[in-house]
Amino acid sequence: MRAAWNGAIIDGLMAKSSATKAAPPVGSPQIQLNRFLAKYTPAMVKASKASMARLRLQVPGAVELVYDNYNALVIGFGPSERASEAVLSLALMPRWVTLCFLQGGPKLPDPNGLLRGSGTTVRNVRLASPADLDTPAVRALIRTALARAKVPIEATGRRRMIIKSISAKQRPRRPS
Repeated sequence: MRAAWNGAIIDGLMAKSSATKAAPPVGSPQIQLNRFLAKYTPAMVKASKASMARLRLQVPGAVELVYDNYNALVIGFGPSERASEAVLSLALMPRWVTLCFLQGGPKLPDPNGLLRGSGTTVRNVRLASPADLDTPAVRALIRTALARAKVPIEATGRRRMIIKSISAKQRPRRPS
């Protein structure tokens, strides 16, 4: 089964996909995100929340798309609820948080050699701590990615969180 829930929750309203018979999750998107985070160690929860808070300051007005996937909990930041328009994401792994550049990662100027990955679209930076998001080099990568976005994120827009999918089967969220 690909996902127990495949729908969207916007401002607390629920929409259920016709492809699933499972009951939709209960609670606001923030309550659901907190449930997803509870699967991680307290240290990872703290690092994840701090990373989200720091990225929110740099990407005001973004729509946050939450995917509780098989491999990781991912929070995408984009101009709308369309996943294809997301510019950045935070991928929460059992031991670290990764900042992903989802559009044109290989073409981003990276004079400090921070970007990892060899895909044709996405590059990432593994964060040693949430404070890495405030370093000049990472801030420059974020600014450049936002400036080059296919669809710009309106800084004056209202931040929203949408739960996009919850995978029924997941890897452990705590280190073994």
